[in-house]
Amino acid sequence: MTASREAIYAALFALVAGSAGFKTTGRRLKLWSDVNASDKPALFLAQRGQTYVQGSEATPQKVTLKADLFVYTNVGKDPKAVPARQLNDLVDAVDAALAGDVVTGRQTLGGLVAHCWIEGEVMIDPGDLDGDGLAVIPVRILIP
Repeated sequence: MTASREAIYAALFALVAGSAGFKTTGRRLKLWSDVNASDKPALFLAQRGQTYVQGSEATPQKVTLKADLFVYTNVGKDPKAVPARQLNDLVDAVDAALAGDVVTGRQTLGGLVAHCWIEGEVMIDPGDLDGDGLAVIPVRILIP
């Protein structure tokens, strides 16, 4: 591994935090109830573990870092508002930020990693009942 884990997570955070008009961002996860409605939309990065796969003599060991991106929204209690609309736009912005290079298909976080991508189920609660929306986006990062 050439880049430190801290440099990798910092690059990921900078990329996704700048992907949309988030009012609040952080690398220390907060409960959505602890983020004021006026401070949303919000984005938080939570590190979730690492997976090691031992290589052979011809191939190196592979390390995959795991993280979750938490996106919080609030559209208030306006019965005409569609809470999913804002959440969809923010998830689309994060998705676009993590899109791979048009030639290689890989997101390398500025050359720090082999690939960074969204993988797995994105948990969505649009906030239909109370106006508070939530998306949890699973991210994987393959270290060269």
